[in-house]
Amino acid sequence: MNQIDTSARDRVVIFDTTLRDGEQSAGASMTFEEKIQVAELLDAMGVDVIEAGFPIASQGDFEAVSAIAARLHTSVPAGLARAANKDIDRAAEALKNAHHFRIHTFISTSPVHMKYKLQLEPEAVFEKIIASVTRARSHTDDVEWSAEDATRTEHDFLCRCVEAAIKAGATTINIPDTVGYTTPEEYRALFEMLINRVPNADKAVFSTHCHNDLGMAVANSLAGVMGGARQIECTVNGLGERAGNAALEEVVMAIRTRADVLPFTTGIRTPMLTQASKLVSTVSGFPVQYNKAIVGKNAFAHESGIHQDGMLKHVETYEIMRPEDVGVRETNLVMGKHSGRHAFREKLKDLGYDLGENAFEDAFKRMKDLADRKKHVYDEDIEALVEDGIVSQAEGAKVIALTVIAGTGGPQKAIITMDVDGHHVTKEATGTGPVDATFNAVKAILPHEAKLSLYQVHAVTEGTDAQAEVSVRLEEEGRVATGRGADVDTLVSSAKAYVSALNKLSIRRQKATDVALAESEGVEPVRVGERI
Repeated sequence: MNQIDTSARDRVVIFDTTLRDGEQSAGASMTFEEKIQVAELLDAMGVDVIEAGFPIASQGDFEAVSAIAARLHTSVPAGLARAANKDIDRAAEALKNAHHFRIHTFISTSPVHMKYKLQLEPEAVFEKIIASVTRARSHTDDVEWSAEDATRTEHDFLCRCVEAAIKAGATTINIPDTVGYTTPEEYRALFEMLINRVPNADKAVFSTHCHNDLGMAVANSLAGVMGGARQIECTVNGLGERAGNAALEEVVMAIRTRADVLPFTTGIRTPMLTQASKLVSTVSGFPVQYNKAIVGKNAFAHESGIHQDGMLKHVETYEIMRPEDVGVRETNLVMGKHSGRHAFREKLKDLGYDLGENAFEDAFKRMKDLADRKKHVYDEDIEALVEDGIVSQAEGAKVIALTVIAGTGGPQKAIITMDVDGHHVTKEATGTGPVDATFNAVKAILPHEAKLSLYQVHAVTEGTDAQAEVSVRLEEEGRVATGRGADVDTLVSSAKAYVSALNKLSIRRQKATDVALAESEGVEPVRVGERI
């Protein structure tokens, strides 16, 4: 494919909010260790700004933001804060160990939000913008201000607010499409209007932040850049509440692939996109759909005879990107029960994993066990077992052993042994099927009232000896958690996924306790809907 010179092209800042806006997606709560892993990978991938969390939301969020801020090498850590001194000061406290950091403060500006959500008059909102940006600027010279629900805000008022925010010290102005309402033409025109009408617009970088409610988040983000924005806020896999956010991998590869009509460049190391997608999918418990653009399993698959014929004659007949440019490799069969540690370590590096010694030894042992149980060990098998290990490292309860007695006679019976905070516990239970019996046995060890709202199974590779990857979603008192598990035994995968979801529900219960504690100490809790 023809290479287009990008040396003189405008640089677009990539602002990743997977750990903040992405984690707000129902059921996508991540553990402290998982957040660290994601942040370190985003840092290595070349993300410019990483929004690490909402520090005042909970003690867990504060600690995660603080740890991430201290670990980043090149990315700038950011913390979200409402237009309140306590929020802004808490964010600054969490970020203080970074060499350089950004405070991201926001307030709603649309008539519907000001009237019903904030219950404030426009002039009161205007004053809060000035006060909050000024407060944030007292902590750092890198301040971002967002007009929540900007695309439904009256233009005259939005111009006044943007001008005031820049005058107060904001260096980045974010114009979010909070509810995914706008269209590309409207969004581009909005940026052009602001940049032309606001007197001091040249003193700040304008940013997009698009939600995908109508399926246009990526298109809107790119349109915003065409209108003058030079920062895109996005998440890996498009993770986010409701229909999600603009997908990082899609905006980055659109800019790279269509440089003829999008004369911009980013600093993202694109061969790491697939690795990032898989990690975020694993820790969030949200599977990537097979036909997902860029990182889906079928993104570079060709089954149609016409397509295959064209591909054999010339790859550009049906591929506009090279698989290796996004980190997709051809599956091979070099691993097996006779493979040694050196070869396995090299294989892991080739797949994009750099494990510590303990994690490596655990993965090597499980690869050997897997090789004893199935004929061929594919790259996807190795990725599944490594990612399954990543998830289980941080969990308080783990599956040790499972025996299931099933058949037409019924009822089915499951006997499970689990490690719960270092203690082995064994229970048995019956059910209307082997999965039901397995889940009942888990429930006997980890009592709960959660409702199973999703149970999904798919094979990692082909054949009857393929690993099964199971996704489970649980709901409990308004809290949602998703878990995943992988094993050649579907029932073992099911048990792992179920326990993973229960572990995440436990984390969410703790967050609820943190909020209650904050309320008792006089700190206003973060409410649902307080986001951009």
